[in-house]
Amino acid sequence: MGSTDARAGARSGTGPDRKPGPGRDRAPEEPGPGPEPKEATDTAGTTGTTGTTGTAGTTGTTGTTGTAGTTGTKASGGADDLAGLEAGLDALDTVESRRTPLRETLVRKVLPPVVAVALVLAVWQVLVWAEVTDAYKLPAPSAVWDSLSEMWLQGTLFGVMWTSVSRALLGFVLALAIGTPLGLLVARVKVVRAAIGPVLSGLQSLPSVAWVPPAVLWLGLNDRMMFAVILLGAVPSIANGLVAGVDQVPPLFLRAGRTLGATGLRGAWHIVMPAALPGYLAGLKQGWAFSWRSLMAAEIIASSPELGLGLGQLLDNGRSNADMPGIFLAILLILLVGIAVDLLVFSPLERAVLRRRGLLGRG
Repeated sequence: MGSTDARAGARSGTGPDRKPGPGRDRAPEEPGPGPEPKEATDTAGTTGTTGTTGTAGTTGTTGTTGTAGTTGTKASGGADDLAGLEAGLDALDTVESRRTPLRETLVRKVLPPVVAVALVLAVWQVLVWAEVTDAYKLPAPSAVWDSLSEMWLQGTLFGVMWTSVSRALLGFVLALAIGTPLGLLVARVKVVRAAIGPVLSGLQSLPSVAWVPPAVLWLGLNDRMMFAVILLGAVPSIANGLVAGVDQVPPLFLRAGRTLGATGLRGAWHIVMPAALPGYLAGLKQGWAFSWRSLMAAEIIASSPELGLGLGQLLDNGRSNADMPGIFLAILLILLVGIAVDLLVFSPLERAVLRRRGLLGRG
């Protein structure tokens, strides 16, 4: 009986004499009747394990090594490209900063206007020598210089200039205080823009001299009349300049400001005005030009001893006295004041704005 159980266990693979094999973990689909299926199963298991392990090991190692090398090369190349891109952006953002030598400044900024003035004086003197017209119509430069020297010796030169300059500056400040909020209101409120936007454009194109007669009738011959003419000439220019600057502000700036809580007056002060500064500055420059022109027109037409002697009155006095050297002197002084204000006030402001935006080198 025992021998019968032993032989049965040997055939089924569960007996004590059965040795474990590599392919023993999977049961055969159909048990064989003798030792031949055992040998086939052991051989198949060993071969499958060895072949699978060896191939998988070799393939896995080789594949991992190749992938790692390729990934490392690509990562190194990507880092180099990123570094090159950052260097290029830094080079674009970098503004060359150097102090301009004094000699270069003199050659580039001082010498050209001096040469231009010298050429004008030379042509003027040649025309006088050629006697292209009567002497009382075209005085010599020396005659104008004599008139300037006479006013200098009398001590009236700076007084006449300051009378006009002080009026123009005060009128321009008043125009600035009125034109700036008016421009913001027109730029930000559609109803107001539709209502008075065309009116501002029309007032800007209206000659300033047209306001002198009604201003004299309304206010009389006094400084209030002068300031009224200045305001009517300068306020539309300042307001339209600010409107043009606000229209050029990117909408993204406004949305970012609203996201950060900058709305109302805070948004206008911190977002709109800095972004619209170039257009606003152009409007200020044009507003000053209109202020100066309006004042000269008012002083020429509405001259009175109570108003004092300004450059406009000086020009009108030269016309009344047929004093051509005095007329040429008044014209040159008016031109000199306009150039001085532009060079000393507006040109530095324009350079500062452009420099802050990276559009102008610090040299």
